[in-house]
Amino acid sequence: MTLRTVSTLEEAGRFGDATRLARQRLALVPTMGFLHEGHLSLMREARRHADVVAVSIFVNPTQFGPNDDLARYPRDAEGDLVKCASAGVDLVFLPEVAALYGPGHQTWVDVVEVSQGLCGERRPGHFRGVATVVTKLLTLFRPHVALFGEKDYQQLQVIKALARDLNLGAEVLGVPTLRDADGLAMSSRNSYLSSEERTRALSLSRGMEAARALQAQGELRAEPLVAVVRATLAQAQVREDYVALVDSESLRPLTVLSSGVPGRLLVAAFVGKTRLIDNMAIGG
Repeated sequence: MTLRTVSTLEEAGRFGDATRLARQRLALVPTMGFLHEGHLSLMREARRHADVVAVSIFVNPTQFGPNDDLARYPRDAEGDLVKCASAGVDLVFLPEVAALYGPGHQTWVDVVEVSQGLCGERRPGHFRGVATVVTKLLTLFRPHVALFGEKDYQQLQVIKALARDLNLGAEVLGVPTLRDADGLAMSSRNSYLSSEERTRALSLSRGMEAARALQAQGELRAEPLVAVVRATLAQAQVREDYVALVDSESLRPLTVLSSGVPGRLLVAAFVGKTRLIDNMAIGG
């Protein structure tokens, strides 16, 4: 099947309606483009859950703060379409900003609890922008399932909450983080890193692996588990934004890991001027 592209809300809505009318399952993979193998893994997973796969490519301005990298966020529309075709995508939605945020736009979606702290604290308004654009996409396409990467773990919990609370009818699936062979989580922002910075960026995943090894030896307290991640970052001269051990669903901070309660280590750090995030499951 030839890859189809559309740019208007009307075309996207008609595509979703036609898919449902044909009694086919529709999967949606929202992205901001500059696609890498991690994105393609979402698309391939989407195919396993649906008959038809749609991808949106939209650099959403409302999730960027005044000090964020909207203007220099990497873009490669032509290359993205080639990658989508290679992953067997049926349709790509490429809207302009004005299509999703028209004149007089004044309605926003706030997910109150799981958006607090972590990136929600460091990037005020970020999750309001994420929640609003994802709500727009889910109501536009009305997919049966929508897939998001676990690398943006707090974002995933925000989206799960809004889909549930607003009865949007889409099952939200998280797909495990895809990593390069050296352990670095795949991210569009990795393109900002110099070769020396990329080596130092490995401290995020190595620090969390060290914490998991410590937990496997019997350490359940949050403080020493977090401390080993911080020490690994510091040794690599990477500036911590936050390191946290939280409940994997509520994202509330944990002081100790309990049997049967899955935890999540979350890290945000600056490697040079580039802010990277990563996370890993621990305990449970």
